[in-house]
Amino acid sequence: MRAIDEGAYANLELPQVLRRFAIDGRDAAFATELTYGATRLRGRYDPIIAHAAGREVGAIDAAVLDTLRLGVHQVLGMRVPAHAAVAETVALARQVNGAGAAGFVNAVLRRVSERDLDSWLAIVAPGDLDPLHQLAIRESHPTWIVKAIRDALIGHGRSTRESVERQLAEVLAADNVAPPVTLAARPGLSTVEELVAAGARPGSLAPTAAVLAGGDPGNIPAIRDGRAAVQDEGSQLVALVLAAVPIPPEHGGAGSGAGTSAERWLDLCAGPGGKAGLLAGLAIQRGASLVANELTEHRAELVRQTLRAATMAAQPGQIEVRTGDGREVGELEPAAYDRVLVDAPCTGLGALRRRPEARWRRTPADLVVLTKLQRDLLSSALDATRPGGVVVYVTCSPHLSETVFAVGDVLKKRADVEVLDASEWLLDKESQPIPDAASGRFAQLWPDLHGTDAMFVARLRRL
Repeated sequence: MRAIDEGAYANLELPQVLRRFAIDGRDAAFATELTYGATRLRGRYDPIIAHAAGREVGAIDAAVLDTLRLGVHQVLGMRVPAHAAVAETVALARQVNGAGAAGFVNAVLRRVSERDLDSWLAIVAPGDLDPLHQLAIRESHPTWIVKAIRDALIGHGRSTRESVERQLAEVLAADNVAPPVTLAARPGLSTVEELVAAGARPGSLAPTAAVLAGGDPGNIPAIRDGRAAVQDEGSQLVALVLAAVPIPPEHGGAGSGAGTSAERWLDLCAGPGGKAGLLAGLAIQRGASLVANELTEHRAELVRQTLRAATMAAQPGQIEVRTGDGREVGELEPAAYDRVLVDAPCTGLGALRRRPEARWRRTPADLVVLTKLQRDLLSSALDATRPGGVVVYVTCSPHLSETVFAVGDVLKKRADVEVLDASEWLLDKESQPIPDAASGRFAQLWPDLHGTDAMFVARLRRL
């Protein structure tokens, strides 16, 4: 918790701690729920702590506040008896915060344990509060994110003015549910059947997906060898769109969506390499080549590690990882690629359930930098695509400025791009379009509807 507060990522920091202390099984699951839950739901718990403490949380020492969040999550968000939660958290406070802090933690948690969660929410998020602010507290999201998701629900065509409040609450609630560990079998390197034999079950949507009910995925040989990876099902689905889109025969493609030896594929923003891992397997199967591009050498090295198994299975030079500014590729390599994936850097508002700290780190100011970058990358990708080729633009965010508006702004300046129906090629494992994913001619997944991250995908053809 202290490391996260100082900038660490929970999904990277916590596994190191668990390994260091040889914590596994039920204890590891308990520690994960403690850490993720207390971090994810601090927007709900902090007003309760402030009320019980009689002071604003900003006046509480940051390390003591982390201890209180862990205790409150046990009392109000887990099936831990209140007396045990209070006693253990006070002991923790005495150990890491000092004897004086332990007395304060004891007093606050005893007040918290006097009421259940609904009773506390009636106090800190009363019915006469502004509805969006009330929802922000109840579902533990910054108010600006609540407003952005509300706008996205309407803008993507999922909600009407009448249904949006109910569906907004459903999306926010889904962000607070810990997602399952989803695995991706990289084509030609592993299979879903292999992952099932190792203890997983088939995924519900992506043909490459399997879901692990428990345990450390690193213990599965295919994961350890890099032939499979941990990857959200929505992330798998949108990557597969790039390979599925047909390229008309008159433009040199196979016409069936299958890559040929003449095809060159580009993952413009490849790090850390999850989508590139799927594309590399497909490229090898279909005789295409893949360039995975990253801005920095550090992230490019992550991609190389991710693609190590694919590179070993490929022909020499078939899989290339390189460092470069994606905004310059279109100028440096005009019309050089048949298929280009733009997995654009974004606010990550679609993956809040997986990244418990993300909602507290992002601000509206981030959009200023990111939205310009997204438009520049998409423009570059279109310039790098030959006539007849396709660009798939993806974000892990439903925010309208990063999705519909981003694509629209780029297309306003170009007469050489055709928008293709993305939902037509966003296909499940039965090769059927995914229900309720259409957003006009684009596609948008939702965690409460599809059990995936809220991925957006647009499919464009260079004319």
